Amino acid sequence: MEWCTKYRYKIFYDETLRNLCKIFLYEAAKRHRFTIMDCEVDYDHVHVIVSLPLSMSPSKALGILKGCSARGLFKEVSHFHRMYPKGHLWSPGKFIGSIGHITLEKAKQYLEAHHAKDIIDRNPMPFRHGRKSIFENQLM
Repeated sequence: MEWCTKYRYKIFYDETLRNLCKIFLYEAAKRHRFTIMDCEVDYDHVHVIVSLPLSMSPSKALGILKGCSARGLFKEVSHFHRMYPKGHLWSPGKFIGSIGHITLEKAKQYLEAHHAKDIIDRNPMPFRHGRKSIFENQLM
């Protein structure tokens, strides 16, 4: 599963905020009786590998994760209310894919490789919101 912050804002600029988001994700999964196998929180998106019971649809689990994590983050991080005054932390979009055709280890390797690449490509200005414009990319 993968989803992004609303407007693709890079709000998880601090390791503490990323860890806080992970805590809320693991708590939501535990409360609703499914298992998070692996989880990575980046500046502006989240990847999660979950194991779901047969009685729960993937979109239901993703809604639970997005809702519980947003509620907890708004409660604990006061400046998120200024960035998202309507109370919508996550973008309405999502990606859900089955990893039945590959091994769990391959999926975990993908997450590690994807987020390791992002660490190298990080923007040196962590408080900047949104993506770089086309003109900024040409200047660099």
